[in-house]
Amino acid sequence: MLGNGDRAAGTLRLHDRSDIENALGVGMAGGGLLLDESQLGPGFFDLRTGLAGEVFQKFTNYRVRLALVIADANSHGARFAELAYEHRTHNAVRCFTTEQLARQWLAYNPVVRC
Repeated sequence: MLGNGDRAAGTLRLHDRSDIENALGVGMAGGGLLLDESQLGPGFFDLRTGLAGEVFQKFTNYRVRLALVIADANSHGARFAELAYEHRTHNAVRCFTTEQLARQWLAYNPVVRC
């Protein structure tokens, strides 16, 4: 899903590193990107893979907003829950419990000023 409400990116996924470039491109074109946990692969939640860290770093470096809707971060382990908690106020990448909150954040100011 795109931040502006367009559902064209509904099939977008982040399951491995090869998906990052496409997700970043969609986010750049749409002024931000909203993904829910069904679009994130198991490797994203396993911090040992480095996938989440690489995604977060790319979106931060390119100043593209990424809103992740994760209903219960604790269900993905304590380390991921801690990461989600730390990113509740990040400038470029934030985790939300509802799509409505994620959309509000994306709509507020889609251009990140780092």
